[in-house]
Amino acid sequence: MKIRSSLVLLGSLVLSAQALARDFIYVVGSSTVYPFTTTVAEHFAKSTKFPAPKVESTGTGGGMKLFCEGVGVQHPDLENASRRIKPSEFEACRKNGVKEIVEIKIGYDGIVVAHARRSPPWNGLTLKQLWLALAKQVPDPKGGEKLIANPYKTWRQIDPSLPDLAIRVYGPPPTSGTRDAFAELALEGGCSQFPWIQALKEKDEARFKQICQTVREDGAYIEAGENDTLIVRKLEADPSALGVFGYSFLDQNLDQIAGVPINGVEPSFENIAQGSYPVSRPLYIYAKKAHVGMIPGLAEFLQEYTSEKAFGEEGYLTDKGLIPMPKEEREKYRNVARNLIPLDTL
Repeated sequence: MKIRSSLVLLGSLVLSAQALARDFIYVVGSSTVYPFTTTVAEHFAKSTKFPAPKVESTGTGGGMKLFCEGVGVQHPDLENASRRIKPSEFEACRKNGVKEIVEIKIGYDGIVVAHARRSPPWNGLTLKQLWLALAKQVPDPKGGEKLIANPYKTWRQIDPSLPDLAIRVYGPPPTSGTRDAFAELALEGGCSQFPWIQALKEKDEARFKQICQTVREDGAYIEAGENDTLIVRKLEADPSALGVFGYSFLDQNLDQIAGVPINGVEPSFENIAQGSYPVSRPLYIYAKKAHVGMIPGLAEFLQEYTSEKAFGEEGYLTDKGLIPMPKEEREKYRNVARNLIPLDTL
C-alpha cells in the first residue's frame, strides 16, 4: 500500500510540475463552437488576471481524438463539440487515463442550408428533397423497393418546383460534428420519408444508417474542410451552390448569405429556440477534471462560460448566434461546471 500511495503521490507531483510548463488553457474541437469559446476567452482574459486561452478549430472528431489521448499539459484541457461525445470516444478517453470528464451543454444551434444573396431565389427544401440530392444511393424513380446510384444532376430533376441548377453543396467533412448531426437529423429525416427504408430501422439499423447517411462522391457534395467561414466564401464565389454549416455562421453573415427554409420553416433564432426548425442540435464543451488546479484559471473559465452574462437569455453569446437553453437547463449545467461533476456513463 505504501508503494502504491507513493506512486500516486509521485504521479500528482509530476502532473503539478508539468503544469508549470503551461499557464494558459488549451481548447480544441468543433468549428461551430469555436466562435462561442473564443468570445468567452476574450471576455475571460479582459476580466481576470489569467492569460487568454488558446482555442484551436480541429473539428469535433479530431478534437476528441486529441482530448482523449491523455492527461497532462501536452494534452488539451477542453473540447468543443457540436454533438455529444460518442461511447467509443468515451471509452478511448478512459483507456488513456482521462477518467473524469465534465460534460457541459452550452446551448443549441441549427444546421442551415444557405446560398449567396446574389444567387437565384430558393423558396425552400424538404428533408426528403435534400436527401435525394445528396445520398449515394436513392430509390429507383421508376418505383419499387430498389436502390440505384444517385441519378440526379440538377435540383429540378428531383422536383419541378426547384431551381434548374446543378446540385452542388459545400459542407463539412466526416470528422466534423456538424456533418454527424446533419447526417442524423437531415439525411435520416429525409430518408425516413420512404416507408420501406424506415422499416429497415427496426430490422437492420446498420443497413438503415448506411443507406440514409452515405453521401454521394461524384462531386455533388464537396467537402470544404473544418472552416465554416471558408464555406461562406465559397458561396460568394459560386452563387449557384448551397452550403451546410451552423446557424451562427448564417447569423454573422446575413449581408452575404441567406438561409433556405427546411420543411417550410425558416432557419431563425426564434424557430430554433422554439424547436420548430427541423435541423437543430445541442452544443457542448468537455473538461478534464484532472486539469483543474493544474492549469491556472480552468475552473474560473468554466464558471465564466456558464454565467448568465455569457450563455443566458440575454448573454453575450446570443449576439454570436448561440440559442440559449431554458432556465432549468442552464442552472443544471452551471451546477455541473461549478462542482465539476464528471460524466459517469453515456
